[in-house]
Amino acid sequence: MFRWLIVVFLALLLIQGITPWLQKLGFGRLPGDLRFRLFGRDIFIPLTTTIILSMVCAALSKLL
Repeated sequence: MFRWLIVVFLALLLIQGITPWLQKLGFGRLPGDLRFRLFGRDIFIPLTTTIILSMVCAALSKLL
């Protein structure tokens, strides 16, 4: 279980590090990415971006 915790932590760090780079490419502003304000807080749900990135990761894993 400790290994999974480390893997999840490292994945979150990687995602946080590449998020600004992905936003420059247009990810996060695709149709289907939900952004709304609720009780004074901005909430962002990147549905389309998540689907596209998972498809890219699946294609890379099949290639490698």
